[in-house]
Amino acid sequence: MIDERYLKLLSKDYPNAQAVAAEMINLKAIMSLPKGTEYFFSDLHGEHQAFLYQLKSASGVVRKKIDELFEQSISEGERTALAKLIYYPETELNAAKQNEGTFADWCRITIYRLVEVCKEAASKYTRSKVRKKLPENFAYIIDELLHADGASNKPHYHSEIIKTIVETQMSEEFITALCYLIQQLLIDKLHIIGDIFDRGPRADAIMDALIQCHDVDIQWGNHDISWMGAAAGNWACIANVIRLGVSYNNFDLLEDGYGINLRALSVFAEHTYRDDPCEVFIPHILDENQYDPVDIPLAAKMHKAMAVIQFKVEGQLIRMHPEYRMDDRILLDKIDFDKGTVRFGGQDYPLLDTRFPTVDPKDPLKLTHAETELMKTIAASFRHSERLEKHIRFLYSHGSMYLRINSNLLYHGCIPLTADGRFDAVDFGTGSHSGREYLEHLDGVVRSAYFAPYGTPERSDSRDFMWYLWCGAKSPLFGKTKLAAFERYFIADKATHREEMNPYYTYMEHRETCEMILREFGLNPTASHIINGHVPVRLKEGESPVKGDGLLFMIDGGISKAYQSQTGIGGYTFIANSRYLALAEHKPLKAGCNTCENSPKVMVVEAIKQRVTVADTDNGAELSAQIEELSALLSAYRSGAIKEK
Repeated sequence: MIDERYLKLLSKDYPNAQAVAAEMINLKAIMSLPKGTEYFFSDLHGEHQAFLYQLKSASGVVRKKIDELFEQSISEGERTALAKLIYYPETELNAAKQNEGTFADWCRITIYRLVEVCKEAASKYTRSKVRKKLPENFAYIIDELLHADGASNKPHYHSEIIKTIVETQMSEEFITALCYLIQQLLIDKLHIIGDIFDRGPRADAIMDALIQCHDVDIQWGNHDISWMGAAAGNWACIANVIRLGVSYNNFDLLEDGYGINLRALSVFAEHTYRDDPCEVFIPHILDENQYDPVDIPLAAKMHKAMAVIQFKVEGQLIRMHPEYRMDDRILLDKIDFDKGTVRFGGQDYPLLDTRFPTVDPKDPLKLTHAETELMKTIAASFRHSERLEKHIRFLYSHGSMYLRINSNLLYHGCIPLTADGRFDAVDFGTGSHSGREYLEHLDGVVRSAYFAPYGTPERSDSRDFMWYLWCGAKSPLFGKTKLAAFERYFIADKATHREEMNPYYTYMEHRETCEMILREFGLNPTASHIINGHVPVRLKEGESPVKGDGLLFMIDGGISKAYQSQTGIGGYTFIANSRYLALAEHKPLKAGCNTCENSPKVMVVEAIKQRVTVADTDNGAELSAQIEELSALLSAYRSGAIKEK
């Protein structure tokens, strides 16, 4: 029974029976439409060019639509050119203008073709939903071109519209508007399964693109959490973000993207390590900086300076929080400075680098005065970066530890399990948590780190815990026994570098475990799937992204250049539409060819027997509830319980 007070409030929006009936007709019509196409990406790691290409191309769906429409009428080269135009309209228009004598004819033909692609892209939506996406300047014209009724006078009418667009020299603007409209229409929902940041050159450009998307959600990854912790003021997270940024030569991101002033770090590093070649700390050069190139020897010194600071502040944090159970990760105090060795796992190992000018053997975790002042300066840069704050707030407003949507369960890392495959009960001194309840508890902790009142223990403890979520053994975003950064820098024996995975990564291969997880999150295993990221799928070694007898999809395929040697591909997109579930297997983006047509291999992994409509989705359930409420209001009008206006 719907409360009469609620119905009276609802009547303000629908003041009479006619208005109620009209909305019910509209909602029921929407529910009968095919479900919109959802796209799932994971582990973008700052690779803005590859991600933007995948976004603009709808992971190959743009080209698929073009082939379906024009395979019998235009050549392969023309179809490729049309696809590239839709992805990068400004660039391709500039190239087309070089043929000035034929440009007007090219524009007329191109507009006709774009309108056909746009009609196909818009076919799953109501006319009103399409109208909301139309560019303001051309809304009426595009609406007319998209919705031809087949009457005999319409072809001439449309020809005149297109002819006039060309004659008034508005072709470039109109073509550009159509291209961006097609891009928007082909992606109904966008899901990012974590790790937007680190390694690649411009995570900030990815964040800008996501903010422009009309329907996007994010499941936080441990690299995202590290940046969120840095923005909240956690020094261990700040040091980690800077260390990783310098180690992957991401100076454009740090300085140009977010305005983080690294001048103090460069001065400190040059002075402190002036006679140290810092050979162990030479950065990975996967991308060249355009705006803030840094001399490689200096970058190596900056890298070492920040790594040492990070190991100090992490050690301090571990000692402050014995509940983390991470004492074994404090290694600076295990160094024998006279012998040049470090004790690890009961054995002494020679150090690859023995120069520690800022480490006091009597108190190895203590920052020097210069290091403290440096961290204060860098922390202030994070605190005052308006663009970073905008991006972090978007991560909070559109993000979560996990998401259930349309019978899919999305999370970045893992659901911590015990060695015998049960949900691991984790206790940090505030009570035991496991499974779904553990992730929901952590979601609250993450939000408290940024939004709890300043100066409160809740904010301070939550801010500290952000670092644990980055690299703690029981963190569902990390899922390993340790982060072996110190060992990789200072110990040659690779056996010490081993990071053991949580038992989850063995059990996820089993259908029974995937069913257990789906039930834990309130989903039906016979009609649901898990979409997971975090661990690259080594396709070149024969590993499959499909796990758990088809219940789990691991979609980290190596969009990051740092992983492509392991995966052999350029990443995955998981696609869920009204007829099938598919994996798009991307090729690595060709260096220096950002506008190349680079269509992926699309593999249908599950065909859907009966076409999924909006009624079958979470949105459909909401619409059904709205129809029920409107039906009650209609009955109230007709019975006289509520007066019409």
